[in-house]
Amino acid sequence: MMANASESSPLGPFSGQDYLNLETLRKSGVAVLTPVWFVEEIGIIYVRTEAHSGKVKRIRNNPQVRIAPCDSRGGLKGNWVAAEARLVSEAQAARINTLLVQKYGWLKRAFDIISRFRKAEPATLAILVKPAGQG
Repeated sequence: MMANASESSPLGPFSGQDYLNLETLRKSGVAVLTPVWFVEEIGIIYVRTEAHSGKVKRIRNNPQVRIAPCDSRGGLKGNWVAAEARLVSEAQAARINTLLVQKYGWLKRAFDIISRFRKAEPATLAILVKPAGQG
C-alpha cells in the first residue's frame, strides 16, 4: 500500500495513484514510455513485470529512468521525476507481489494467472527517486 507521502515530497504526486508512466531509454537514446502498476514502500516505488520485457532489458543497459503519475493509457497526471531502477531479490519480489495484490485485488490475481499460463518469468524493479536537481 502507498504510505502517506506528502505532496511536497518527491513521491507525493504518486500517492493515491494506480498507474505511473515509466520512461526507459533504448541504447540509441530514444525514450520508451510504459504505463505500469506500482506500489510504494518506505520511499521506494516497486513495479512487477516480465523478466524478458523490453523495459527490463533497457534498465539493465541504463538504470536511469523517469517516472510520472498517469492514467491507464499513459496520459500524464503530473510531472516527470528522475529516478534509478534496479532488479530486486526473489525474496523481496514475493513481498512486493503481495503488496500489489493488496492494492489491485482481483485484477492483479487475474494477471498473475495469465502470466503463469504463459510461463512468463516475473521481475520486480525497485525505483528510487533522485533528489531534486540530480536528474
